[in-house]
Amino acid sequence: QVQLVESGGGLVQAGGSLRLSCAASGRAFSRYAMGWFRQAPQKQREFVAAISWSGGVTNYQDSVKGRFTISRDSASNRVYLQMNSLKPEDTAIYYCAAREVVSGSTWAPNLPTQYDLWGQGTQVTVSS
Repeated sequence: QVQLVESGGGLVQAGGSLRLSCAASGRAFSRYAMGWFRQAPQKQREFVAAISWSGGVTNYQDSVKGRFTISRDSASNRVYLQMNSLKPEDTAIYYCAAREVVSGSTWAPNLPTQYDLWGQGTQVTVSS
C-alpha cells in the first residue's frame, strides 16, 4: 500500500510561485499514475494535473495550462506540482492522489473516482 504525504503549501501573493511535493512510501511508486486535485471552500474537488506511470504523459485542467507543471521523480518516490503565476482563484487545499496501473500505461486520469489513494492535503492561499 502506498501512502501519500503532501508538503509545500503556504501563503503567496498573486503572481508568485509555489512548488508542492508529494512523497510516496510503501510499494513500488513507479506502478502508479499520479494526480493533483484541489478543493476550495464550498466547492467540489476538482482536477488540476496528472502524470502517467512513466512520466511521459501529462494532463492539465485548462485553467492551469501554461502556469502549472506536474513532474515525478521515481528515484525519490516524489511527484511535484510547480505552480507559477498564481491567482487568488487558485486558493484551495491541494491533494495528491495515486492510481495503480499496469506497466507501460500512458493513462493520466482526471477524475477523483479514478484514484485509489489520497494524501491529507496541503493548503495553498493566494492573496490579491
